Amino acid sequence: MPLTYSEIWNKGKTDGLADKIRTTGKTPWNTLGAQLYVDVRDKDDSRFAKVGKRPARFFLASRIKELPANVEKAIEKAESTAGKGSFRYSERDLHPLLTYFVYFNLSFNRGRAIHTKTIHHKKSFKNGYNEWLHPDMVGFYLPLKEWEPVVIDLNRLSDNNAIRLFSFELKKYLNKSNYREAFFQAVSNSSWAHEGYLVAIEIMQDNDFLAELERLATSFGIGVIQLDPTSIDDSRILYPAKIRHSLDWEAINKLCEQNPDFKKFLQDVRIDFESKRIICSEYDKILSEADVRQYINQHLGISVDDKLNCC
Repeated sequence: MPLTYSEIWNKGKTDGLADKIRTTGKTPWNTLGAQLYVDVRDKDDSRFAKVGKRPARFFLASRIKELPANVEKAIEKAESTAGKGSFRYSERDLHPLLTYFVYFNLSFNRGRAIHTKTIHHKKSFKNGYNEWLHPDMVGFYLPLKEWEPVVIDLNRLSDNNAIRLFSFELKKYLNKSNYREAFFQAVSNSSWAHEGYLVAIEIMQDNDFLAELERLATSFGIGVIQLDPTSIDDSRILYPAKIRHSLDWEAINKLCEQNPDFKKFLQDVRIDFESKRIICSEYDKILSEADVRQYINQHLGISVDDKLNCC
């Protein structure tokens, strides 16, 4: 059957052929994909043929006639159920990884100490209008160590723009079967925050799919983060969030009414701001590098030497 370039890479790695792709980059599967796309596009006598568009797959040109006429429909049907029930971990198991990422990853926090808090949905007072109201995690930043106390006091008398609030929606995977629902869920439950993000471990590595994610991120301002449990420090922001410079106070008030975890989070942030001291025990625990690797092994069943198959 035709394979995506990431599937070809995984197969080649299993068969010991990965070293034949000469690249020093951190994403050699993308290098392979670029080579395949260019080869098929520019060479009339290419050994490969491209099958389908979203995502594109590759097959040997000499054997293309062996494929059934409805091969694209068969692949699409298989993809619609891909990823469901195939994970040994839950979305909640990903929370400590995100907490580690936002606190330590400089490309995200730019040197700021960002703390997170898990929001338990089961505690919410739900009705039919609140299905996508609650983010999975929230975060905040206060410049208590960066600013002089007198500046913080003056800020309280003005517009309180020192604080930055973050919203996170976590998924185990993103592919064609779930990305739109996941994305607009993130849009819905992050409208109150300065920055909103959709976070996943496995994200389909296909140029057309990633282009669609980028289009949505650009249009709606939601950032996309890919966590890499096999090399947690290589987790990255695929697309940055658009920063909102004002908060949606009506949405914040509704969240407070509906979820005691969120209300407690705002109370704790207010106390920290007034006391000029962050009480870390009130927020999600920040694991050390060694502890987060051990956590990944124990709770996700993933060795740091493993490489995930792209869904």
